[in-house]
Amino acid sequence: MGNPLYDRLFGIHAGKHTPFLHLPDGQTLTHADFLDMSSQIANALTGYELEPGERVAVQVEKSPQALALYAACVQTGLIFLPLNTGYTTAELQYFIENSGAKLVVCDAAKQEGLVPIATAQDARLETLNADGSGSLMRRALGMLPAFEPVRRDEEDLAAFLYTSGTTGRSKGAMLTQDNLLSNAEMLAQEWRFMADDVLLHALPIFHTHGLFVATNVVLAAGGSMIFLPKFDAEDILRLLPQATSMMGVPTFYTRLLDDDRFTGDLTRHMRLFTSGSAPMLSETHERFEARTGHRILERYGMTETNMTTSNPYDGERRAGTVGFPLPDIELKVTDPETGADLPQGEIGMLEVRGPNVFEGYWQMPEKTAAELREDGFFITGDLGRVDADGYVHIVGRGKDLIISGGYNIYPKEVELVLDDQPGVLESAVIGVSHPDFGETPVGILVPEPGNTLDPEAILSNVQNTLARFKHPRKLIVLDALPRNTMGKVQKNILREDYKDLFKKA
Repeated sequence: MGNPLYDRLFGIHAGKHTPFLHLPDGQTLTHADFLDMSSQIANALTGYELEPGERVAVQVEKSPQALALYAACVQTGLIFLPLNTGYTTAELQYFIENSGAKLVVCDAAKQEGLVPIATAQDARLETLNADGSGSLMRRALGMLPAFEPVRRDEEDLAAFLYTSGTTGRSKGAMLTQDNLLSNAEMLAQEWRFMADDVLLHALPIFHTHGLFVATNVVLAAGGSMIFLPKFDAEDILRLLPQATSMMGVPTFYTRLLDDDRFTGDLTRHMRLFTSGSAPMLSETHERFEARTGHRILERYGMTETNMTTSNPYDGERRAGTVGFPLPDIELKVTDPETGADLPQGEIGMLEVRGPNVFEGYWQMPEKTAAELREDGFFITGDLGRVDADGYVHIVGRGKDLIISGGYNIYPKEVELVLDDQPGVLESAVIGVSHPDFGETPVGILVPEPGNTLDPEAILSNVQNTLARFKHPRKLIVLDALPRNTMGKVQKNILREDYKDLFKKA
C-alpha cells in the first residue's frame, strides 16, 4: 500500500544529490537536501499530535521551506490547505473555521491577528517566514532528517483548495492522492519533461498552477526548478539562459514582450513555454512567436480538476484554443439547462470526467450534487465548443453569459471583435441590468500604451461585424482590467462597478 503520492513524487529521489531547487541567492538544494528538510518538518508535525486526515492551513510566502511543508503533509497523511497570501485576517477566519484546521501556519506578521481565530478553533498556530525562519522551522531543525511516510491509499484526501468564491462563499475542493498523482505523471509525459529539465518557476505555490502542475510535474520527471519568490522581469531575463522550460500566465508573457531585451537569442535554448490560469489573446501568441520562434502551449484546467486539456507538444498549437482532452480524460459539451449532449461545434457547458476530477466540496453536499454528476462528470461552469478538428474553445464562464432581450450573447465573441480594433490592447464584456432588455452587453476597453481610444468610432466599426443584438450598449475605457493573483479578469468586480449604469432616475 505505502503512500503513493509521496513514494512516486518525492520518495523516488531519496539519496539523490541531483539539483532540485536553484535559489535566488545562488544556493542549490539537492533532492536529498529537500527530502531531509521535509522529513524534519514531518517529525515536527507529528509532535503536534495531529491525526492523518486533519487539515493544515498554510498562508506563507513562497520558499523552499513552504514547499517542504507540502511534502511533509503528504508524508504524514495530513491534508495540505494552501491559502492565498493576499487574504486578509477576516477572510482567513472563514477558511480556518470551514476546514476545521488543527494547525495554522502563517507569516509572523500575521500571527497576532490569527491568535484569537486559532484559539477559538482549538488549532495550534505556528509561523514560517519568507526567509525560512519562524517557530515551525525552529522546531523542525532539531528533528531527525528521516521519517517513515504514513500509509495512505490513492483515494485518500491529500489537499483542499478553496475556489475563488466569485459567487457566494468559497468552496473547499477535496483532492485525493490519485487526483494529484495521475495528473502530474500524465503531464510530465505529455509535455516531455525529463530529469535534465530546468523549469523557471515564478508562480505562487498556493494555487493549482504553481503547486500541483509546475512542482508536481518537475518532481515526477526528476528535474529541477529555478525557484523565484515571484515574477520579476529582471530576474526572468537574467535567469532564462539557465532554464529549459517556463510555465506562466498570460501577464508574464505580455510583460516580457514589452521589454526589448526579450529576444529570440535569449530563448533559443528553451524547450517549452506553457500558459494557463487565464485566456491568452491571439495577439500575444502571434507576437511571442514572431519575437522568439516559440509557440506557447496553452492548456486548460481548474481547481476541481487539475489539468483537463492541452494543446499538443508535437503538432499544431492553435491560438484561441486549449487543445484536446488529455489521455484518460473525457470531455463533452452539454445543454446548460437540460444536461443533454450537444452536437460537435455547438456552444454549451463543458463537462469532464477522469482520474483528475476531485471528490467534491468539503461539507457542501448540495453544491457537490449540483456540480458533480453521479456518473462522475463534473460540470465545469465554463461554456465552450469543440471544433471540427477536435480542439476545445473556451467561450466564457456560464455566469458570464449575457441574455439580452431573450438572445444569448457569449462575451468572448464580442471581446474578440473589440480586441481587433485599432489601439485596443484588451477588452472585457459584461452583462449589465437594463430596463428594456433585462440585461445588455457593456464593453470595457484598455488602450495600448500611448493610444487614445474613440469609443464612438469603435462602436461604429463593431456594428459591421456583429449582429445588432450583440452590439455593446456602451464602451468604457479603463487603464487596466481588475485581475486576481493568477491574472484572470475579475468580471464580478466590473459587474458590481457598473450595475447601475442604465438605472432609470
